[in-house]
Amino acid sequence: MLTHPNFDPIAIAIGPVAIRWYGLMYLVAFVSFVALCRLRARRQPALGWNRAMIDDALFFGVLGVILGGRLGYVLFYKPAYYLEHLAEIPAVWQGGMSFHGGFLGVLAAMWLFARRRDLEFWRVMDFIAPAVPLGLAFGRLGNFINGELWGRPTDGPWGMVFPQAGDGIARHPSQLYQFALEGLALFVLLWLFARARRPAGAISGAFLAGYGAFRFIAEFAREPDSFLGLLSFGLSMGQWLSLPMVAAGAALIAWSYRPGRTRPRAGPRRDRSRPSGRPGARRAP
Repeated sequence: MLTHPNFDPIAIAIGPVAIRWYGLMYLVAFVSFVALCRLRARRQPALGWNRAMIDDALFFGVLGVILGGRLGYVLFYKPAYYLEHLAEIPAVWQGGMSFHGGFLGVLAAMWLFARRRDLEFWRVMDFIAPAVPLGLAFGRLGNFINGELWGRPTDGPWGMVFPQAGDGIARHPSQLYQFALEGLALFVLLWLFARARRPAGAISGAFLAGYGAFRFIAEFAREPDSFLGLLSFGLSMGQWLSLPMVAAGAALIAWSYRPGRTRPRAGPRRDRSRPSGRPGARRAP
């Protein structure tokens, strides 16, 4: 039986300024996202991305993660509580972020980004998807360092006592399972899948289906939220929210590979009101 190291949640403290491990993991996640996107842009120049576009996408993505993650937690997990405590909704420093809410927030943010840059939405999502799982891995590592979101009881030799749980029971280190599955494994699979040019929506569909499946599996080892417990059919809230992701991902992959589907264009959408510049092209009067 193992014991959680019970790390100090504060990584760096200089006078009254304190940087927590969880916030540091968010920072590392965003840096890894930029680095991977730049690497992919260099290796696949036909995709038409540059540093300015990546930095712009990061800005929109950060807003989507924070706003969507918080609102998702409020709506999916504690709607009744926050309906009575509206002033606490912005208090993200108290904890409470939802991946599924953050995902919806990123979808909305990337839709706005695509409109601003005059890009195809699925082209944007397909480009950023392979860079996301490694950031998720750092987030789960932050959960483990904080000793939060621990797993269900287990008699296995890998069981770990989390002092934060206050019960002395050996539990699955489910944060590490999620780190390995939703983070590292999904990253490797998507990165390899995205090396070849795919029809629009295929990479995004693979991310949806892959994350949903890995999260569904990992939830069997994760302790359900005490204020929710297990829901219908003995599934957790995380599992019920992951099932639509698997279904949507499978449908998106099938749609992207449907017969007659053309491959995505590398550059931004052409303004059809402008002359093409090709020899013999007719100009508007």
